[in-house]
Amino acid sequence: MTTLICDCNRTMPLATDALGQALGENLHLHSTLCRREAGAFQQAIRGGDDVVVACTQEQRLFGELGAATEGAVAPVKFVNIRETGGWSRDAAQAMPKLAALLAAAHLPDPDPVPTVTYKSAGRLLIVGPLDRAEQAGALLDDVLNVTLFAQGQGERGGAQGRRFPVLSGRLDAVNGWLGAFEVQWTQHNPIDLDLCTRCNACLASCPEGAIGLDYQIDAGLCRSHRDCVAACTVAGAIDFDRPPQTGAETFDLVLNLGAQPLFTRHAPPQGYFTWDGVDPSVLLRLRDMVGEFEKPKFFDYKQKLCAHSRNATVGCDACVQICSAEAISSDIRNQQVKVNPNLCVGCGACTTVCPTGAMSYSYPRITDQGARLRTLLSTYAQAGGRDAIVLLHSQDRGQAMIERLGRAAGLGLAHGVPANVIPLALWHTASLGLDLWLSAVAYGASQIAVMTTGEEAPQYLDGLEAQMETAQALLNGLGYEGRHLHLLRVSEAAEPADLDRSLQALAAGKPAAPAARARHALAPEKRSTLDLALDHLIAHAPAPLPQAIALPAGAPGAGAPLGGLEVDSARCTLCMSCVSACPSSALMDNPQAPQLRFLEKNCVQCGLCVTTCPEQAITLTPRLLLTPQRKEAVVVNETQPFHCVRCNKPFGTLKGVETMIGRLAGHAMFQGAALERLKMCGDCRVIELYSSENETKITQL
Repeated sequence: MTTLICDCNRTMPLATDALGQALGENLHLHSTLCRREAGAFQQAIRGGDDVVVACTQEQRLFGELGAATEGAVAPVKFVNIRETGGWSRDAAQAMPKLAALLAAAHLPDPDPVPTVTYKSAGRLLIVGPLDRAEQAGALLDDVLNVTLFAQGQGERGGAQGRRFPVLSGRLDAVNGWLGAFEVQWTQHNPIDLDLCTRCNACLASCPEGAIGLDYQIDAGLCRSHRDCVAACTVAGAIDFDRPPQTGAETFDLVLNLGAQPLFTRHAPPQGYFTWDGVDPSVLLRLRDMVGEFEKPKFFDYKQKLCAHSRNATVGCDACVQICSAEAISSDIRNQQVKVNPNLCVGCGACTTVCPTGAMSYSYPRITDQGARLRTLLSTYAQAGGRDAIVLLHSQDRGQAMIERLGRAAGLGLAHGVPANVIPLALWHTASLGLDLWLSAVAYGASQIAVMTTGEEAPQYLDGLEAQMETAQALLNGLGYEGRHLHLLRVSEAAEPADLDRSLQALAAGKPAAPAARARHALAPEKRSTLDLALDHLIAHAPAPLPQAIALPAGAPGAGAPLGGLEVDSARCTLCMSCVSACPSSALMDNPQAPQLRFLEKNCVQCGLCVTTCPEQAITLTPRLLLTPQRKEAVVVNETQPFHCVRCNKPFGTLKGVETMIGRLAGHAMFQGAALERLKMCGDCRVIELYSSENETKITQL
């Protein structure tokens, strides 16, 4: 591998030997790699090894140089070491972090993931006041096929010339996504815009001024003089007796200019835009929305692991509740959830709160993300770094805030990113949760901080806080003192000084960490990854360990993903309804005896057993059991089998049959011999019915 480092005109105190030793390379320090020393870049990219350039500012320039360099075949990656630490006040102590960032940049790219395709022919619907809609349409109709949906005339009213098709009425529904928006409306106004010639005779004749330049009648002002009808006799566009008519049409794009959003969800679908009439970037983006587009399919769903529903009973619906794009819906009939990939925006919050791993994030996959964390933290430690803090942030607004802070530090206006804070950019901050955070601590991180910037949906913040509360309870329960998990809420309008203070406070903390760093790779399955992290943290935890760690309780399916349960033996009849409902095989029967067994390691606390139990005999207990019993199937309730009173064959349970007899004893159909038959097995019950002289046979009827 080849790494090119530059101290940016000697504004960063880079220790070449220390960085080279950590990376296993002989590094040459440049000061103007993007200018006079650009030949070194051109020479490097003629080789076959991957090239990592420690500069993101001149990424475009290096790309142009690469295209103009004969024989340039090497893949090139870019990493920012300047704003992330090289310009900080403690930059001289930041070599372990910079080495970690450079090492992570050398990791191979993740494997490709499936994609979701959108096709847009440029059919645009503009919704809003007619004057503003016509203004926007005039700026777009050279590349898009524009239709207007007028909601009032606006301040100036519509233009006299009919330039675009105009719809009006009550907008009933707008659903869909880029290339497939379905719009439904009801036209209840007396003026038919298709027949209207815009001669304005109706406006001139209306004594109340109830007709505007959107050519619609305001029912609140109209006093039914019908002068407008007389004025429109030839065109026949006005009919007060016309019944409301519904319409529906499909569009590729929707631009909303009105005050009310057409989609109330936090993350609207692709292809939906809003415009305030000022920012031209919205219209520029719309002009490019013709053709075929692709995005990654961010999720992978495995129904067999899902704890959403069993037997028409809902258990875990955490993914449905947290999705800000309303891309996930419940499908109780098929015992699963459905994800619409066209609506999914890739936040990954559903995978974070999923207790079973049925919903997993694939961009990048958990194994790829684990490799990045392990490389960052192992390189940092090998280079002499201590008390590593992993700062998770979004690759858009979060990255911009990091860069703003770095520039302020370069000007001496801020401290900058501390030497032990390692920034890690994510597609979305909600995409990592409990399993990855604990794995990072096992790899050697002393703290994990998630920086939000106000772009996250409120339920995402609630979900992250709940996950952090569980993770912190686990770490403190194992004896790791201090606060390891932090949610940094930094608004988009915040000044660099605000983030600077938060990071300085983090850097000052020294929570306890494992004595040895984990070396295992992360498993593709969420539960396996969580178990690996817990096993390492337990093995290196300060002794003595408690028997169990109590975890924060939440609603079933939305609380801690670990725990046990308690069975009220006085209520439980061992009907085994809970066994058939358990999606993770945590509850099991015993084919040889009437026993209910429980394997705590498999329990995901979905609550299906609680809601399924007809006797209400089960209670969830969120916890981490630290005894060997957690990985063993233990008997939580048992009883004696009930023997048939006729053939003595065991069937059912003693308590179950006694409960049934007790409940039916007062029923008119279960008296005398009929009640006695309830104590018989299925075979004997049939024999008794056919051999009894007191029973009427169907052949006798």
